[in-house]
Amino acid sequence: MIFEITSEFLENLSKLIEIKKDSAIKKLFEEVHYADIAEVLDEVNFEEAIYIIKLLDSEKTSEILTELDEDTRTRILENLSAKEIAEEISEMDTDDAADIIAELSEERQKNVINALEDIEHAADIKELLSYKDNTAGALMAKELVKVYETWTVAGCLRRIRGQAKEVSRVHSIYVVDKKERLVGRLSLKDLIVAKNDQKIADIYISAVDAVNVNEDDEEVAKIMSKYDLEAIPVVDDNNVLLGRITIDDIVDVLKEEADRDYQLAAGLTQDVDSDDTIFVLTKARLPWLFLGLIGGVGAFLIMEGFQEVFSKYAALFFFTPLIAAMAGNVGVQSSAIIVQGLANDEVKGSINSRLLKEMLLATLNGAILAIFLFAFVWIYEGKIDTALAIAVSLVVVIIMAGLIGTFVPLFLDKRGIDPAIATGPFITTSNDIFGILIYFLIAKLILGI
Repeated sequence: MIFEITSEFLENLSKLIEIKKDSAIKKLFEEVHYADIAEVLDEVNFEEAIYIIKLLDSEKTSEILTELDEDTRTRILENLSAKEIAEEISEMDTDDAADIIAELSEERQKNVINALEDIEHAADIKELLSYKDNTAGALMAKELVKVYETWTVAGCLRRIRGQAKEVSRVHSIYVVDKKERLVGRLSLKDLIVAKNDQKIADIYISAVDAVNVNEDDEEVAKIMSKYDLEAIPVVDDNNVLLGRITIDDIVDVLKEEADRDYQLAAGLTQDVDSDDTIFVLTKARLPWLFLGLIGGVGAFLIMEGFQEVFSKYAALFFFTPLIAAMAGNVGVQSSAIIVQGLANDEVKGSINSRLLKEMLLATLNGAILAIFLFAFVWIYEGKIDTALAIAVSLVVVIIMAGLIGTFVPLFLDKRGIDPAIATGPFITTSNDIFGILIYFLIAKLILGI
C-alpha cells in the first residue's frame, strides 16, 4: 500500500513529539519506507526533523539522509555532532557515505572520518573523496563481490558468503588475478552447477564491460544504458578492480543531467530550485533575460533601418511577429532534436551531412507553410508581389533557422560545451534577429524598393 502524508498524520506526529512519546513515534514509522520518511522530514519543522533523526536507529536514518532534500540534509548535519554523523555514515555504502561527507566542511570531514570505528570503511571513503567530481571514481562504491581465478568452486562459495554480507545487492561476481586485475565475471548458474574441485579459471566468463576510474559519469551512463547493465566494474589504468557502479547511481546522474539541460534550455545559467532565494534565482535568470533584451534592441535597430519599406508596404510590418516566431520555433525544434541525439549518443556522421538533411527538411516544411501564407496574404491584401515577398522570406528564414538550430549544438558539443544551452533563449534570440533581417532584405529585393 502506498504511504500518503496527510495533514492528520502530520498533526498526530507533532503532538507525539511535543509530549515525547518516543515509542509511539517509532511504531508510527515502523513499516514506513525510508524514502517516505524523508518526505515527512521535509514537511515537518526543522526541530521536529532533528528529533526524529536522533530518535530512529542509524540503520534507518542513514537511508533517510540519502533521500532528503539537499538543503534539509545540510541543516540537519549542521546540528549533529561528528560522532552522530559517523554513526549514520557507518551504515551507508561507501558511495553514499562519500557523497554525504563531501557536503561538510574540510574540518568536519576529518572529524567524521576519524570518528568512524571501521578503519577499512574510513579508508574507502577517503579514497572516493579523492576522485574528481563527475567521474566514475566519484560515483562508484567499493562494496562488491570479488573472487580470484585460482580459487576452487568450494572455496569460492565460502568466501562469497562472507563478502555478500557487506553488499546490499549482488549484481555480479567479478574475477581477478593475483595482481587484483579484472579478468572476467562469474555466472551464478555456472558457479552452482560446477563441481566443488573445479577452478574458477575454468568457468568464468572473460568478456566483461568495465569503465576507467577517470571516465566521465555521463559516458558511464551511456555505456550502461546501451548494454542494459545493472552494474559495471570500475578499473584503473592497469585494469586493477577498484569498485562498481550500480544502476541506481546512474539514474541519479541521468536525472541531474536532465534537470541541468532543462534549466539551460529554459535560460537558467545555474542549477536552481524553486525554494532558492530571490538573489540566487535572479542571478540564474538575468543573464539570459539580458540576452533577450539585447536581441530585442537588435530587432528594433534592424526594423528602424527599413522604415522606407514600411511606409510603402505596411502589411510587412504586421507579419514581422509571424516571421520571428517561425524562426524561433524552427530553431528550437532543430536544436532540441540534435541535443537529444547527442545526449543519447545517436548523432553519427559528419556535420555537413546533418546540415544538408536539415536544409532539405526545412525547405520542405517552409515550402508547405509558404504556400498557405502566400494564399492568405494574396486573398487578404490583394497584392501578389507582397504575398510573394512574405512567402519567399518565410521559406528562407525557416531554412536559416533550421541550419542554425542544427549547427550551433553540434559546434558547442565539439568544443566541449553543453549543447543544451542551444535550445534556450540563445537560439530563439539569434534566430529572431537573423530572421527579421533576412525578411526585410528579401522583401526589399522582391518589391524593388
